[in-house]
Amino acid sequence: MGRYVLRRLLQMIPVFLGTTFLIYYLVNAVPGDPLAGKCGERPCPPAFIAKYRAEYNLDDNVFVQYVKYLGNLLHGDFGQTLSGRPITDIITTAYPTTLKLATVAIAIEILVGITAGVLTGLGRGGFIDNLVLVSTLLLIALPVFVVGFLLQFFVNIKLGIGSPTVSSGAPISELLIPGFVLASASLAYATRITRTSTVGNKGADYVRTATAKGLPRRRVVGIHLLRNSLIPVVTFIGTDFGGLMGGAIVTEGIFNINGIGREVYRAIVTKEVVTVVGLVVVLVLVYLLANLVVDVLYAALDPRIRYE
Repeated sequence: MGRYVLRRLLQMIPVFLGTTFLIYYLVNAVPGDPLAGKCGERPCPPAFIAKYRAEYNLDDNVFVQYVKYLGNLLHGDFGQTLSGRPITDIITTAYPTTLKLATVAIAIEILVGITAGVLTGLGRGGFIDNLVLVSTLLLIALPVFVVGFLLQFFVNIKLGIGSPTVSSGAPISELLIPGFVLASASLAYATRITRTSTVGNKGADYVRTATAKGLPRRRVVGIHLLRNSLIPVVTFIGTDFGGLMGGAIVTEGIFNINGIGREVYRAIVTKEVVTVVGLVVVLVLVYLLANLVVDVLYAALDPRIRYE
């Protein structure tokens, strides 16, 4: 297992380099002047423009710019915004909020999605199965911003439960509604994947053998059936964690959450290349580590899987 983890960590290096360079190149390719409006209605003085271009290596081609940025990144320097604020300050301020929101969303996705998927898989064709299938189809069909506005209006405003906006240091209880909104589509997919996997494994030989041996139904379902049925679900949920963090822009906008999604959006609008890349670099690391954790969990769920 140790050799496998080390090999996967080494494989992450070219993936990390390729992903971050692609992001750096694409953000640079977006048309627009990052200095537009920085000096009011008048154009910026030539000295200010020269200083800015020298500080951000804009006179070099994109490959040289990326190499210089990567060198600073290896020393822990993520750069700074056009206003002079270190990007590390944005990361330490915004990422914990988005991380907490994504964690709540993943918890809802796991608890509700897996439970509903197992129940519908065991009772295929029943009332609960049809109800869950219709509900998940509705969540998949509705855009996230529609689900967000509906819950915000009916739950926060009409019923007076919770707050329509979320403060920076909000407790977990205030993040339940935004967390559900963020996880709504993924929750539906997790439920359907769990249901399909449960139905497929329910008639497997090892399940029939465990039942024939007289094992309690709870043990047959919880130990034998569930462990094998969770493998595709773990794959989806593990990779979805990074997606929830990166895709929180809409949810954070609806509930006025100052997280990483809003910061990335602001940086893209103002064409602050260093800020966008610095914030997305952490998201790339989250994706890579989540995939590694998923691969390691395979061996825990299925004893037949061994890493040499």
